[in-house]
Amino acid sequence: MPFHDVIYAADRGVAVITLNRPAYHNAQSYRMLDEIDQAFDLARADEAVKVVVVKGSGGVFSTGHDLGTEEGMAYRAALGAKPGIQTYDQFKNYNLDLLLKWRNFPKPTVAMVEGYCIYAGWMLAAAMDVVFAAEDAEFLAGMVEYMSIPWDIGIRRAKELVFESRFISAAEAAQYGLVNRVLPRADLERETMAWAARVAQNSPEVLRMAKLQMNKAQDAQGFSQAVEDSLGDYCAMMWIPGVSLRMDGENRLLAVDLAVRGKRGTRETA
Repeated sequence: MPFHDVIYAADRGVAVITLNRPAYHNAQSYRMLDEIDQAFDLARADEAVKVVVVKGSGGVFSTGHDLGTEEGMAYRAALGAKPGIQTYDQFKNYNLDLLLKWRNFPKPTVAMVEGYCIYAGWMLAAAMDVVFAAEDAEFLAGMVEYMSIPWDIGIRRAKELVFESRFISAAEAAQYGLVNRVLPRADLERETMAWAARVAQNSPEVLRMAKLQMNKAQDAQGFSQAVEDSLGDYCAMMWIPGVSLRMDGENRLLAVDLAVRGKRGTRETA
């Protein structure tokens, strides 16, 4: 299957899906999301594949949603969703339904994170079963569509980070519970693939049922219902009259700009 925005490969029981828009720091266009889903479908259909690894090209996992590249907007327009319920269904598909589908993928998944993991990047990584990160990876939580963040790091920590809008290191992300392992960048791919290879040696029945049981335990606490409810809150926020979430004339969210300025030391302080 030809892909434009991802690379798919499978070998010795492990499939690798690589986000491949390095010119845009792997910003997630609708085409990329469609192709990620198609790659997951390939991995599901391949009985030899036992584990799926998701990574980014160019030293970056993902800087979030594509907020306005020419090619991204052209693909979105070509989908032809009419204003109204079709546009809502499209938005829900790309920002909730696909994430839940990948979260419930019947084989173990691991996100291999290096560089930036911002907003939709966090969403994608969090939908995987396990997250391995390079020491220099940086994560940014925000008011996102697939609001898994309280489940990923706890409610009080989620409030702290989303209210302030600041980057956290891989070490912090591991301390808070989002990241499983923090590794030197030079060792990240080798160690991730070695873990995936060991998992692939296990029985597919054990892997599937163990994952199902753990996802059921989370759903018994209300996970899937909560993230679906949160999408409605996100939509309400977007349509509050007079509210603009983006910087004027730029494809950057205001909250992300706050975090970037904080990282650079140029953010205003009281």
